[in-house]
Amino acid sequence: MTSSLATTAFPTLRTPSGDIPADAPGWNPQRPSAMPHHRYQPVQERVALPLVDRTWPSRRLEQAPLWVPVDLRDGNQALAEPMDTERKRRMFDLLVTMGFKEIEVGYPSASRTDFDFVRHLAQSGAVPDDVTISVFTAARRDLIDRTIASIEGLPHAVVHLYTATAPTWRNVVLGRSRPEVHELIRDAATHLMRRAEEQPGAGIRFEFSPEVFNLTEPDFVLEICNSLTELWEASPDRPVIHNLPATVEIATPNVYADQIEYMDRHLARRDSVILSVHPHNDRGTGVACAELAVLAGAQRVEGCLFGNGERTGNVDLVTLALNLYAQGVNPMIDFSDIDAVREVAEHCNRLPVHPRHPYGGDLVHTAFSGTHQDAIAKGMAHHAKHAAEKGVPAAEASWAVPYLPIDPNDIGRTYEEVIRINSQSGKGGIAHLLHTHHGLDLPQAMRPDFSRTVQHITDATGQELTHKELWDLFRTTYIAPAQDGPVTLLDWSTRETAPGQHEFVCTLRADGHEQSCRGTGNGPLSALTDALRTMGVGVDILGYTEHATATGPGSPAVAYAECRVDGIVRWGAGWDTSVLTSSVHAVMAAVNRAGRV
Repeated sequence: MTSSLATTAFPTLRTPSGDIPADAPGWNPQRPSAMPHHRYQPVQERVALPLVDRTWPSRRLEQAPLWVPVDLRDGNQALAEPMDTERKRRMFDLLVTMGFKEIEVGYPSASRTDFDFVRHLAQSGAVPDDVTISVFTAARRDLIDRTIASIEGLPHAVVHLYTATAPTWRNVVLGRSRPEVHELIRDAATHLMRRAEEQPGAGIRFEFSPEVFNLTEPDFVLEICNSLTELWEASPDRPVIHNLPATVEIATPNVYADQIEYMDRHLARRDSVILSVHPHNDRGTGVACAELAVLAGAQRVEGCLFGNGERTGNVDLVTLALNLYAQGVNPMIDFSDIDAVREVAEHCNRLPVHPRHPYGGDLVHTAFSGTHQDAIAKGMAHHAKHAAEKGVPAAEASWAVPYLPIDPNDIGRTYEEVIRINSQSGKGGIAHLLHTHHGLDLPQAMRPDFSRTVQHITDATGQELTHKELWDLFRTTYIAPAQDGPVTLLDWSTRETAPGQHEFVCTLRADGHEQSCRGTGNGPLSALTDALRTMGVGVDILGYTEHATATGPGSPAVAYAECRVDGIVRWGAGWDTSVLTSSVHAVMAAVNRAGRV
């Protein structure tokens, strides 16, 4: 069968060809791609992975690690336009307000801007007493001297020393052997310790990162880290930080977890070491790497808000912390106004947060799909009912709403955007918006009817409908025809002439002619349909409901009537402060909608 759609040529792509692998099941007809995959080595051929009796898979995340944002250093280094002092200060103030207690603020030996910002913090009184400032430096004496000068006057500081240790970096970048790299690191660490001792009362602690830890031989990392633990005279009340970065993510997260658990078990003087991780996101699994690393023994995690960083970014602290929150664990950081956090991050980084970014994106709590909308609407109603039965506010009741892992209200989002209507939407979502914003509770049987009307509009325009536009469409479709159609009531009255006997008297205009009519029935609406029959309009009311749209004596009432009019079934609605008037209008709207066919 030939498609009527025009085909698009992709001249640089080659459809995978060749023999289907012999071990492929019959349901999988994929063929080999011509891409040169043989150029790349699996992680098992690049670094030793000694751990075989892992225990981390059976552990649970039950408390937050120490979160250390590196937005002002690692994140800043990844920006096309690095932050100026104003943007740095705004980001720093946000991080302090959110509750971070250790913040990496710069690479003061790398740029004048970073040096000046650290001095600004030291001299301005901007750093609370319980917040520790971290600064980053390469393992060079002159850079260490510049770094120590930058933190003068800060009561609490961590100096973060780093050197690449992996074989490719040793051979290609540094041109040094293992012993030479170790000696370079020890020399720098010794110089750092001596310079720190020259700052009495400064409260300087030390951190070391074997850059590209995840591609470094485990025995070499242990050798260096244990050497520094001893050199820096680590103790439980003055621990060192050994930060083990997945600088370039090269394997599945379980491999990183195995590497971290191996270090957790074998680091000397373990009670004097804070085991830290710094995952990057080259494979898109930075969050999983961090979570599994914490299971494996990591106590501290370095990352950035919304995952900013080199290449595909640092691990995202927003996602990590709120993942814990969604499991009932206190994240120890305040995300109760996620939009304010995002606004500052976007301003300072000059990078947008993706609308589908976990928790923080514009669309993450929004459902367009009809099945999702229906489930959310039912879930929200059930949640409100459950809270009322428990006698607690809805904001405090346990949360179990389909498709929403956390209550959007908990992070400062309203329910305004939870359900949005386009051509993929369903009757449940439409009814939910009308109920939430306009007090309508559409009968179940009416919802498919209005849904078809909505879909016709959204298919034709390709655009969303707001709740106001939905209300306007509903009013035009179901309410307005009572006053704008082939048959209209000019005036009317009804009374009970005897128990169970009602009379409806009216003046009708039909086809430009006015006529007085009278009907009787066991209720006002049956009397109305009897009056319509005198004009040759046969009406049977198949279904009818009514309700108030708000509380209070003056709140409008809405009525819904499903009528068979001369063999044609149509819905109508009425809206008035009088229930009787709204019900009469609902029947007349259905009559006129049938007359338009």
